[in-house]
Amino acid sequence: MKRLTLSLVTATALFGTTQLMAEDALKVGLMLPASGTYAQLGNAIENGFKLYIEKEGGKLGGRDVEYVKLDDESDPSKATDNINKLIKSDKVDVVVGTVHSGVAAAMAKVAKKTGTLMVVPNAGSKLITGPMCAPNIFRSSFSNWQPGYAMGKVAADKGYKKVVTITWKYGAGEESVGGFKESFEENGGEVVKEMFVPFPNVEFQALLTEIAATKPDAVYTFFAGGGAVKFVKDYKAAGLMNSIPLLGAGFLTDGTLKAQGGDGEGLLTTLHYADSLDNETDKTFRTAYNESFEMKPDVYAVQGYDAAQILSIGLAAVDGDATKTKEIAAAVESAEIDSPRGKFTLSKAHNPIQDIYLREAKGEGNPVISVAAAKLDDPAKGCRM
Repeated sequence: MKRLTLSLVTATALFGTTQLMAEDALKVGLMLPASGTYAQLGNAIENGFKLYIEKEGGKLGGRDVEYVKLDDESDPSKATDNINKLIKSDKVDVVVGTVHSGVAAAMAKVAKKTGTLMVVPNAGSKLITGPMCAPNIFRSSFSNWQPGYAMGKVAADKGYKKVVTITWKYGAGEESVGGFKESFEENGGEVVKEMFVPFPNVEFQALLTEIAATKPDAVYTFFAGGGAVKFVKDYKAAGLMNSIPLLGAGFLTDGTLKAQGGDGEGLLTTLHYADSLDNETDKTFRTAYNESFEMKPDVYAVQGYDAAQILSIGLAAVDGDATKTKEIAAAVESAEIDSPRGKFTLSKAHNPIQDIYLREAKGEGNPVISVAAAKLDDPAKGCRM
C-alpha cells in the first residue's frame, strides 16, 4: 500500500509539472539591435521570428510564447550584463540574438556557462560554433567564413589574380576576408593588401584613394547595414565601380539596395539566400512576409524565421521543456530544416551546412546566378562538443 501511495504521489507530481509546463508561457528573450547601424537588421530578424511563431499558432513546443525585448545597441561592453538581466531577472527560457559578432560571442559565453538555450540569428563569429560550441547553442544563419570562402573561388574562376580586401576592424569582417583569402589563394590568387576601418566608422575616402593607386584586379569587402550603403555610394562616387570590380559578402547588398539608390546595380555577392529561388517554401514565406509587414523579406528575416523553426523542432521533441538541451540538440541535429533558403542541416557544431549562392544586384533585389558552393560546411575549429 505504501509503495502504491508513493507511486501515486510521484505520478501526480510529474503530471502536475507537465501540466504547469504546458500552461506557462515560454519566455523568449529577443536581444537584438533596435538602434544604431544594425537596427534595420534587428527588426527584420524579429519580424521573421514572429512570422514563424504565428504560423505555428503562437506556440513553441506546445507552449504560448511571451517576448522580452532588449536593445543590445551593438555594444560588446554591455553584452554580458544584458544577457544576464534576461536570464536572471527576466527569467527567460530562451535567448535569441544577435547581429554583432562581438556581442553574440559574449552572449554565447554566458549561455554556455548557464546552460540557457540560445539561437544566434545572424552573427557569424567563429568562436560561437568553434571553441564556445555547446549542446544548448545553435546558429540559424552562417559563419563569417562561409560567404567569404565561396567568393574566393568565384573571384579566382573569373581570372582575378590580385585583390584588395576592405572591412571593419572587428571579428565579422576579419573572418569574412579570412575566408575569402583562404579560398582565393588556394585557387592561385593573391590578396595584395588588407585594409581595415574601425567599427562603426564610415569614413572611406582615404582608403578608396589608396585602392585606386594600388590598381588591383578586384576588391572584396564585408560591410552591412548603414556601413554597406555608405561604402557602395562612396565607391561609386570615387569612380572605381567601372574600373575595379567590387565583390562582397551578401550583406553588402541585402536589405541595402534601396538606400544605395542604384549605385549597387550589378554588384556580385555571395550568401546563403537570394531572390528568385525556385522552391515552394520560399514562395510561401515571401508572400506571408509581404502580407504581414508590407515589404519584401531579406536574409535577416529568413534567419529569424529559421531561428524559430530550429526552436520549434527542438522543443517539440521535449514537450516544451527548454532545460532539456541535450535532447533538443539530438532532435535538431537529426532534422532537415525546410528553410526559404533551401533545405539545410546543422553540423555537430550547430552551424548550418548550406548552399552559398552567387547573386547579382538588380533594382532592389539580389537574384540568384548560380550555387557558388554547395552544402558548404564551416570547419568549426576548436569545437570539442
